[in-house]
Amino acid sequence: MEATNSLEKSNDKIVFRIVTAATVLVCVLVVLLNMKIFPVPDSFPAFIYKLPMLNAFINGTCSVLLLVSLWAIKRGNIALHKKLNLTAFFLSVIFLLSYVTAHYFIPDTMYGDLDHNHVMSDDEKALVSGIKPFYLTILLSHIILAAVVLPLVLLSFYFGLKDDRVKHRRITRYSYPIWLYVTVTGVIVYMMISPYYNY
Repeated sequence: MEATNSLEKSNDKIVFRIVTAATVLVCVLVVLLNMKIFPVPDSFPAFIYKLPMLNAFINGTCSVLLLVSLWAIKRGNIALHKKLNLTAFFLSVIFLLSYVTAHYFIPDTMYGDLDHNHVMSDDEKALVSGIKPFYLTILLSHIILAAVVLPLVLLSFYFGLKDDRVKHRRITRYSYPIWLYVTVTGVIVYMMISPYYNY
């Protein structure tokens, strides 16, 4: 019994290290991409410009999956809960790959920054300046919590898949609402910034 507990603790430590390393790697990669230090090719496939819309669609789909997953577990349907969460996780991996690809190729868009052919009226400028603080609050909370939730989600899945329900519930108490918030605000951020895309 003691040998089994010791092995489990050893495995947990290894997983914690892997989760920490993966989280740091993803965060560093995203920061480097936002710093635009990597050379970008002059031409690239046109579908790259569709990735922000795909990302919003994935976020919206994950929001629905997470809500249905909560409904399933509240009714004791563990099998459905597991399938829905694994699907959401798989979609989140696709989102991460798509997000990194989009940020590598596509220049950043600033909220309220229209193309040079459009001159904003005073009313439009006032509307943009009034909404911009709200947009930035949503964006910053989305980015910060996306970084925070990554290790929590990975650990939630680890304990869920090994059927350690006590630890799974303990972590999911925090990971679930944060993950849901991140997916919902991902859609909101896209809807608010997409009118200013210059491509």
